[in-house]
Amino acid sequence: MTKHRLLPRPGRCVVMGVLNVTPDSFSDGGRYFTIDDALKHGREMWALGADLVDIGGESTRPGAQRVEVDVEIARIEPVITELAGAGVRISVDTMRARVAEAALEAGAVIVNDVSGGLADPDMARVVADAGVPWILMHWRGHSKDMNSLADYANVVAEVRDELCARVDAALRSGVAQDAIVIDPGLGFAKQADHDWALLRHLDTFLDLGFPVLVGASRKRFIGRLLAAVDGTPRPPDGREDATAAISTLAAAKGVWGVRVHDVARSLDAVRVVAQWG
Repeated sequence: MTKHRLLPRPGRCVVMGVLNVTPDSFSDGGRYFTIDDALKHGREMWALGADLVDIGGESTRPGAQRVEVDVEIARIEPVITELAGAGVRISVDTMRARVAEAALEAGAVIVNDVSGGLADPDMARVVADAGVPWILMHWRGHSKDMNSLADYANVVAEVRDELCARVDAALRSGVAQDAIVIDPGLGFAKQADHDWALLRHLDTFLDLGFPVLVGASRKRFIGRLLAAVDGTPRPPDGREDATAAISTLAAAKGVWGVRVHDVARSLDAVRVVAQWG
């Protein structure tokens, strides 16, 4: 298999477009569940200028139930094959080694693992053998349990230390140091105050010396910040401007990339940051 290394920053923060081929994702569940709809949206994001299209076939929203591995593969494999064949640069959003293998064979060039390698001990071997970049996100447990795991004395220090442990494990497994990206895992086993604390202290993660990915797009902590007068959280589709604001601030801090649903707004944001700098 061709060896790949991390996409260089194209003179600005990388923008990764989210493509959920699922019926139950928190923000767009079912919208791109058919192959035709998924392909159309993937092409649209690429045409807008996305640097990567991140394709996932299993929802990781809080409370989500897992799907069988063959179902996950069947959802994403034809989409990756078609888009990669058209020149679209694909990352696969999965925590399963078998799914990652199928996705890489279909043309994906990055593995985005929300479990940081904890969910499937065989993932490190797959990534190391393929020589592809591996995004390691901070994670404490599966979606059905994540809310009960949001217990921290010092969220920034604990997330940093737990991410460092995942990086060390990846390196011991033969994953190249320059193939690792870290992600503090906003919304995963986190309450809103934890998410804001992690964003305020992005320097803590940047100082580790690895590229940092931020995935804030449309998440609950934004909805709660933008709640109506009666306390009703802003719906996901109404969180795009705030997401772009976070992309702006994260890019100004120096993160490698942002993972977003609305590619156009965040591309505008990071382009402004690059020009300003």
